[in-house]
Amino acid sequence: MRATHAGAMIALVAAALGCEPRTPAQSAARAEAPRPSAPPAAAKPADPLGPKPELPKPQPFTPPAPVVLDGPNGAKVWLLERHTLPIVSVSIGVASGSADDPKGAAGLAHITADMLDEGAGTRSAVELSSAINDLGATLSVGARADGSVATLSVLKKNFDKAFSLLADVVARPRFEAKEWKRVSELWQNDLRKRGDDATRVSGLVSMAALHGPGTPYGHPVDGLVADAKSIGLPAVKAFYKAAWRPDRAVITVVGDITRDELQQALSRDLGTWSAKGATASAAPATKGTPAAQGAAAAAPAWKPPRLVIVDRPGAPQSVIAAVREGVAASDPRRPLLQLINSALGGSFTSRLNQNLREDHGWSYGAGSAFTETRLPGAFVARASVVTEATGPALKEMLAELAKMADSGLTRDELAKVQAQDRAELVSAYETVNRTAQRLGTLARLKLPETFDGDASKARQSATLASLAELARAVDPKTATVVVVGPRQEILPQLQGIGLGEPEAWDVEGQPIQPKKEP
Repeated sequence: MRATHAGAMIALVAAALGCEPRTPAQSAARAEAPRPSAPPAAAKPADPLGPKPELPKPQPFTPPAPVVLDGPNGAKVWLLERHTLPIVSVSIGVASGSADDPKGAAGLAHITADMLDEGAGTRSAVELSSAINDLGATLSVGARADGSVATLSVLKKNFDKAFSLLADVVARPRFEAKEWKRVSELWQNDLRKRGDDATRVSGLVSMAALHGPGTPYGHPVDGLVADAKSIGLPAVKAFYKAAWRPDRAVITVVGDITRDELQQALSRDLGTWSAKGATASAAPATKGTPAAQGAAAAAPAWKPPRLVIVDRPGAPQSVIAAVREGVAASDPRRPLLQLINSALGGSFTSRLNQNLREDHGWSYGAGSAFTETRLPGAFVARASVVTEATGPALKEMLAELAKMADSGLTRDELAKVQAQDRAELVSAYETVNRTAQRLGTLARLKLPETFDGDASKARQSATLASLAELARAVDPKTATVVVVGPRQEILPQLQGIGLGEPEAWDVEGQPIQPKKEP
């Protein structure tokens, strides 16, 4: 009775669901019956915008070249007219910088440039600053390794008045004793404070260790504490007279100004700027020149140390750096070396930053660069890392340098850095101020005004094979390693890397002589 009732219920449910109970024969027949084929996939609707266009290969960007003119009293003028905005930017550079500092007077070019806008022409320091502000202009003066520069940026309507102020700064500085006392004290205070900045100390010690302390490229542009104490106002006046001369100057002007307007301003404000006396000492001699041979005979050649430690007891971070010889800005290899560096440490997605920051979290940022100098400079890789990871981070950094030196770039990296090169070149010439700054740099380095365009063409036509041949320029086997951090904590970490016994240096880039036993 219950079985019959259960069977009836199953039949009712099956009927309600539309599936009658199958007999064995029906089940077999259905199993043998061919299954219907799947319906064809619906065709993808056509894109109403049409097929995706194929982008052509990007063309190299050729920066606009300035017109080169003769200026007053032997000066050269680079003029690039750009009338899209009512802005004019000026750069007046001379070919004397910190590389020309006399021995024992490191920082003389820097402090001389610093004094130029502390009163000029008929205006005191305060009056000059107020006059510049009243015109809405920006004026600055500074020194670099290979030259010194004064820059001005101003609206076109105020150009004449502002250029007259710039001309006073360059050609008629006052060098008042009261201003010198104040500026000199501020300078020396900044130099003493520099020792508390591990990154500045790393840069200073790296160059001293590579080139040799006290050499033209081996001392910091802003000088040394010991030398600053002995530099007086007479030395500043003498350096200005020898360095800031029209026959050593290039005046770069970019913006909303015509050739006639510029010529009138030059004649009016710089017509009396004259060259008197001997010029500043020549830049450092290169190998093979008589000066270099004489220097080599007088003193033994500098041999960079392998490992340098600058002790900073208790510091939570260490600054690690690997430095080795670089190339001159005019070296035909340099444009391609820039591509290698871009992939290695010249961008956020570079190998060094991805390794030390993204993969390991030891640093907020790691990078590398070839210095841009008139004579052979340096290649430097640097990062600030947590103290407890100093050894592992340095090991990874050296491994990345060795990998690049051995294998070069990948195909994807080459495409990326070539695209980055185009973008950076466009950016360098995007605004009036940037264009004037870049052209002023070319002039200071004694490079032709068309240099950037030619260099970009070389980078855009680079191949993996040509870059692989040059990648040895970052080989760490001959590099000097500089570590600024707590010696007691980091020394055990460095012993397993195989760099040998470290040398102790101070924050002023001088080797610390070991104390003699009594």
